[in-house]
Parts: sequence; C-alpha cells; structure tokens
Amino acid sequence: MLGSELTQGEIRQYSRQLILEEVGVMGQRTLKGARVLVVGTGGLGAPVLLYLAAAGVGTLGIVEFDLVDQSNLHRQVLFGTDDIGKPKLDVACERIHKLNPYVQVETYDRRLTVDNALDIISAYDVVVDTTDNFPTRYLINDSCVLLGKPNVSASIFRFEGQLSVFWPGRGPCYRCVYPEPPPPELAPSCAEGGVLGVLPGMLGTLQANETIKLLLGKGDSLVGRLLSVDALASRFDTFNIARDPDCRICSPQAKNRGLLAYDMLCSAHPGMLDTEAVPEISAHELDELRGDGTSILLVDVRNPTEYELTRIPGALLLPLTELSMRLDELSKDRKIVCYCHTGKRSARAVALLQDSGFTGVTSLAGGIEAWSTQIDASVPHY
Repeated sequence: MLGSELTQGEIRQYSRQLILEEVGVMGQRTLKGARVLVVGTGGLGAPVLLYLAAAGVGTLGIVEFDLVDQSNLHRQVLFGTDDIGKPKLDVACERIHKLNPYVQVETYDRRLTVDNALDIISAYDVVVDTTDNFPTRYLINDSCVLLGKPNVSASIFRFEGQLSVFWPGRGPCYRCVYPEPPPPELAPSCAEGGVLGVLPGMLGTLQANETIKLLLGKGDSLVGRLLSVDALASRFDTFNIARDPDCRICSPQAKNRGLLAYDMLCSAHPGMLDTEAVPEISAHELDELRGDGTSILLVDVRNPTEYELTRIPGALLLPLTELSMRLDELSKDRKIVCYCHTGKRSARAVALLQDSGFTGVTSLAGGIEAWSTQIDASVPHY
C-alpha cells in the first residue's frame, strides 16, 4: 500500500500533517498508496470525502447515483445552491479535485447491489459506509466479511449517532451487533424523522479519522467498540461489543455464507403490515374528489412539527405513532385519505387501518410533496 515518493507539491500540501511523528513521510506515502471506497455522498459521506481527500488518501472510490436536492444542503456540505439538480457524483469529483489535485477519484454511478458489491469492494483497502438504509448497510457488511475488508460504519438520526469499525477476524461485524434490521416503522429515514445538520458532520469526520488511523496503523481503533454520540447533551459514550458466536455471516461455523436478497430481508418481519397492496389515490384524483363535494376525511399521519411547517388545508393531524391508540376518533363508514411527506408512512397507516377493519381508506401517492408539486404550489414542500 506504500505509495510513490512525495512530490514537492505534495510535501507542501501536507506539510502540517507530515511533521507529526505518527505520520511522517512514510505515513504520508502510505496514505498516498491507499484505496478507500466511500458508499454515499450524503450528510456522512460529504465530510468523509473532504477530509480523506485533504489528508492525501491517494485513491477515493465513490458510489453514488442521486441528484443534489435543496433539502440536502443543510447537512451535505459538498454541495451548494448552484448544484441543485446536478448529479452528486459529478459535483463531488469537482469539489475533491479543487481541494486536492493529487487525489485520484474512481466513480460508480449506480446503486450498490448484490450483483456488483463484491466486484467493487474487492478493489479497495477500506470501505466507509455512509448510507442511510438498512438493505445497503447489511449488503456492505456481508460483502466486507466475505472479502476480509474493514468497514467503517456510522448511522445518524435526529440528534444521535453511532460509529464503529467492523473488521472481519479482528472483531464483530455489523450483523453481530444487529442480527436483523428493525421494521420500517421503528427506523424512519432522515426525511421522515429529521436530523440536525451538524450531526452527520460530526460523525462523518470521526469516520474519516478512524479510516486514517486504520491506514496508518496508529492509535486505538473502534474495532470491538461502539461510539454513541448525543449532540443535544454533548455526550460521547463508548460501549464494548463482541462477536456473535452464532453470527450467520462471520462465525467460524457459518454455513452457506453469501449475499442475500437484502430488500426482502429488510421487509420480512413477522407480523409486519403488508404495504404492497395498499390502495392509493393520486393528487389529481384527490383534487377532483374534493372539488365535486365528496365527503372525505383527510388524515395527516406526519409528526406535529411537520404539520406545523406545512399541511393540506382541512387535514386532521393523527401521527402514525399515535394512530393505533386513536382509532376511536375515526369512522369506519367514512372515506378516509391518509397522507404523509412522500407516501411511505401513509401506506403503513392505511395498512394498519385496514387491519383494524377500515375499508374505505386510501393513501395519497407521493404525499404532500405530490400535492404541492402537482396541485397547490402555495403548500410549501420540504
């Protein structure tokens, strides 16, 4: 992994880092020869990429397929307002090259899948998981176990975050700590639950730090430990974590080790409500029903903060987390349309209502975003 001799420009670029005894010329050459794959350029991925590039990691691989959205900008510091609508991958490459022209960037404009994960990950020394969904998180973990690659993994939600290093053979893997993903209703996304913008900056910077330590072989890594961060309390706690002797992927006796159908894994929970067959209504169809005087109860299943931010006029606030306890406020004889931000929570709400005997209930496809975009631009979208 030792890179070539440092040029005069590189010596100048990294001079304040080079004079550290723990880095020095050999350490900087090690960073130059290193190959690190960063999966995602979101709130976590942005600081990871910036700081690894600034530190002189020679080759950065980036997996990303999304576009820059305005709602990203409070936490995804790679991007600016001029970048809205552009491919994240293109903007990230441009920003990295402006920061450090000595870094090589390899790009993967695609989603990480069972079909490509092993091929992509095998070409790198360290993988940094900055993703925000469980299917990809488990896919990265299992791929790293099969390939023997260290996985620097972090997750964030609202004001809290977690970070660890999962290194096959040296400590537990992600699945040792979290054998199965939680049901979706217990793991809302940042779009549903929100996130303090600086939190992914904190965790992403720590991920970059752990990655540099691994590459240099310095310091005490988080292998076998889980760092918990509470931004509101300014509290950092570390917990010891151990290998699961029965882990299906990393234990010595694990059988049939291989990659799974992760989307199915993350939706196959006993007793979980089926949202696949939930009836939907489009924004235009809802507008027509409201216009012809059809009696409809419009139920907003988002949280109160979202409701205060923006709402469809006339909607009743009934958060999904309270719905099962407030069914007596709804009539089974009335036509009900549930909506949320983009349609995921409302689909779960409709499934719950159907399971409780409600028949005339549908979900607004695309949620309030679709209503704002297609019907009423005066309703702010977020």
